[in-house]
Amino acid sequence: MSRDIELTNDARPPRPSAIAGYDDWPPYVQQHPRYKGATPAAQELADALGVPGAQQRPEVTVHWQETYDGVTTSQLSWQLGFGPRTTGWLIRPAGVPGALPGVLALHCHGGNKFGGADRLVELPESHPSAENARAGHYDGRALATEVARQGFAVLAHDTFAWGSRRFDLSVPPWRTAAALEARQAQWREDGVVPSDAVEYNAAAAFHEETVAKTAGLLGTSLAGMVAHDDLAALEILAGLPGVDQDRLGCIGFSGGGGRSLALAALSPRIRSYVVTCMMTTFQSLLPAHLDAHSWLLQTPGLWRLGDWPELTARSGARGLLVQFALADELFPEIGMRDAHRTLESLHRPGSYTGSFWPGGHVFTADMQEEALHFLSGTLHGKQAAPPSPAAAGTPNVQTTFSPRGTS
Repeated sequence: MSRDIELTNDARPPRPSAIAGYDDWPPYVQQHPRYKGATPAAQELADALGVPGAQQRPEVTVHWQETYDGVTTSQLSWQLGFGPRTTGWLIRPAGVPGALPGVLALHCHGGNKFGGADRLVELPESHPSAENARAGHYDGRALATEVARQGFAVLAHDTFAWGSRRFDLSVPPWRTAAALEARQAQWREDGVVPSDAVEYNAAAAFHEETVAKTAGLLGTSLAGMVAHDDLAALEILAGLPGVDQDRLGCIGFSGGGGRSLALAALSPRIRSYVVTCMMTTFQSLLPAHLDAHSWLLQTPGLWRLGDWPELTARSGARGLLVQFALADELFPEIGMRDAHRTLESLHRPGSYTGSFWPGGHVFTADMQEEALHFLSGTLHGKQAAPPSPAAAGTPNVQTTFSPRGTS
C-alpha cells in the first residue's frame, strides 16, 4: 500500500517555481542585512518596507552608445547579485562638457511589466509595449530623454519585476496559470490573439500577489525590493563620469512617483524630486479606491509610520514638486486636497510646490514642462518663467513658491 502511494506521488508533475528567474532571491535577502539609513527617519522607513542592504556598487557594462536629436544615449547593464541582469539607459545632452546634475527617471507601474524604463527613452527602435505606454501615460513623450535635453545626465533603469528584471512566467505557477487560462479562454471567445507583451502582462498582474507574498515571507515587500533596485541605480548614477553627485534628483509618474518619494526619504543623495499623480491620504483610499492600486503602494504596516504625504518629511531634499490630476480616476479629489494641505504644513516656504491640473491619470506634456522647469530651478539654479497656466489650460493650479492660481 505504501509503495503504491509512493509511486502515485512520484508520478505527479513537479510544481513550477513560483519565483522562476529569482530562485536566488530568498538567499540574497537572508544573507544581506537591512539597508542602513543615514537618519533614524530613513531607517524607520527602510525597516517598514524591508529594504535589503545592497552589495558594493556593481560593475557597469556599456553595450552601445548613439547620438541623435541632440542627446547621447547609452545602454548599460549591471548585476545586483540575484535575479536577472538590470538594463538601464544613460541619456545626456550631446557635446556638453563638464559634470552635469543627475536625475533618476523612474518608470510607472502601468500594468506593463513586460517593459520597464524603455517607455521613458527615445530609442532607435522601440518595442510596441513601450510605445503604448508612452502614448497612454506620458502624452507620447519619452520623459527621460526630455529631461536630458534640459541639461541633465539622466539614468532610467528597469526595477525589480519589470523589463529586464521581470520574472520568468513562461511556465507560470499554479495559481497564476489558472487565472491566465481563464483570460486566455476569454480571448479565444472574443477572437483576440494577444501579443507576447499582452499575455505576459496578464500573467504578471495575477503573479504580483505571489511576489508580494514571497516578499512578506522574506521580511521585505514589493516596494522594499523596488527601493533596493532604485537605491542601487542611484549609486550607479552618482558614480558615473560627468555626473555631479552633489546635485541629484529623481522624477516619477504614478508608481514611479511613489518610487520617487520612497527614494528621496531613504537616500540623502536626493536634493530635489517630483511626484506626479501619486499623492493622497491613505484614509481617502478606503473603502472604494484601495482596489485600484497595486502592492507597490500597499505595504502592510506602512501607515503606522504616518500618512503618505507625511512620509515626505523623512527626506532631506531641498525641493519637492507634487502634481495632482483633478480627474485622476485612481485618487479621490478630497484625498489629494487633504494631502496638499498636509504637505504645506510640513514643509518650509519655498521647499514644496503643489499643483492641481485638469484631466485624468496622465503625465501630460504641460505637466512635464512644469516638472522640467522645477528640476532646472532646483538643480541647475535656473529661474526661467514656468509654463503659463493659460497656455497650459490649467486654471486651478496651486503652488507654495511660484503661485499660479488659487486653491
